Amino acid sequence: MTEQYPPASHPDQTDGDGAGRDSLAGGPRAVRKGLVGVPAAKPSDTADVIIVGAGPSGSTTAYYLASAGLDVLVLEKTSFPREKVCGDGLTPRAIRALTAMGVPMPEDDGWLRNRGLRIIGGGGRIELDWPDLSAFPGYGAVRTRTDFDQILARHAEKAGARLLENVTVTGPIVDERTGRVTGVLARQADGAGPGRERAFNARLVVAADGNSSRLSVAMGLHKREDRPLGVAVRTYYTSPRHDDNYLEAWLDLWDGKQLLPGYGWIFGMGDGTSNVGVGMLNTSDSFGHVDYRALLRRWIGAMPAEWGFTEENRTQPVRGAALPMGFNRTPHYTRGMLLVGDAAGMVNPFNGEGIAYAMESGEIAARTIVQAFGRLTTAGAERALQSYPTVLKDYYGGYYTLGRIFVKMIGNPTFMKNATRHGIKRPAVMRMTLKLLGNLTEPRGGDAVDRMIHALSKITPAA
Repeated sequence: MTEQYPPASHPDQTDGDGAGRDSLAGGPRAVRKGLVGVPAAKPSDTADVIIVGAGPSGSTTAYYLASAGLDVLVLEKTSFPREKVCGDGLTPRAIRALTAMGVPMPEDDGWLRNRGLRIIGGGGRIELDWPDLSAFPGYGAVRTRTDFDQILARHAEKAGARLLENVTVTGPIVDERTGRVTGVLARQADGAGPGRERAFNARLVVAADGNSSRLSVAMGLHKREDRPLGVAVRTYYTSPRHDDNYLEAWLDLWDGKQLLPGYGWIFGMGDGTSNVGVGMLNTSDSFGHVDYRALLRRWIGAMPAEWGFTEENRTQPVRGAALPMGFNRTPHYTRGMLLVGDAAGMVNPFNGEGIAYAMESGEIAARTIVQAFGRLTTAGAERALQSYPTVLKDYYGGYYTLGRIFVKMIGNPTFMKNATRHGIKRPAVMRMTLKLLGNLTEPRGGDAVDRMIHALSKITPAA
């Protein structure tokens, strides 16, 4: 966290000894055993870069690569618009990433701005405005994931990326001589079934296929058990609270007599509904033993009746998802494949935020790839690509290590109870907490809180 925004280039990526595109192409040697019966790749099935997944990380990567003039092919297993389990909340960090891409966010088109975060717990309540900083806007927003991902995907298409929907990637294509990924195998649904398997070839592949990341697993990259994991469930209710201009977080989540490490949220969507959900971490002894849907029901059952969080007002099913945190799959680059977003475990351990970090990792990956394609030798291109994990560690490593310490601490019910009870009554402490948990500080200088957070992140080892 020594730098808070990916620069146009990284010192390790600009030594000028570049590689021509053919040095990364793989060419006709890019084959894998078991391709008998797979049609030969057509020109439309080849690209400079194939991106697997059109979520925020995949579409952001595609946008920046296409904007740089590369031929980008995005393969998405579903079709838009599509459902996605999410709190739908966008912090100033996410707003900055969207602004950098030029994504329009008009308030009269479903983008509901918010002023900050309202925290309730320990018998107290406090409203904290987002800090107004040079590096971040002083507002957040909400936008339903039903069409948020589609907006980003279409934005990438406008920049020149090619998108194929209803295409399920079944595995990587690996050059038997070099062990490098040179494409993917996939099936495109045709209405009558999953379709015939096709080969898609590329010079590089980006895994943006989410928490399970089958592509990463196929390349031997499994989740790390020493990293935190969150679970979240959410649904929607018609409610008079739909136009709240604060995101609301409740810290009093109880499993019987035990306070859980997590929070409940109420995010007004501005369309007559509120997104209501709960999330908790695996640092609690209760993790894996909690009925999360029942926990959600008990929590909202104590809400005032006039808020409308009742079964007859529920508009969507209760759905859940895992939150891969703090670099829970590494390395982030191996043998011609880069990991971004949830596939790379980019969720912030402090607050469960994923969209901003998915988009930022996509931009960093894209800049790395552009530098690699600009090198004149294969060795130079590979050096540029191998810098990608280092850049991620430079930006987030120390901060994520602090996050892992934090989630272990709040996994202790006594610590969680005391921190909630005493912290929420102290506005100065809570403003500092908002900056820390939201990763919202000035890149350089700033106030004493900013300097303290930077110092802690810098001296904390990035593991």
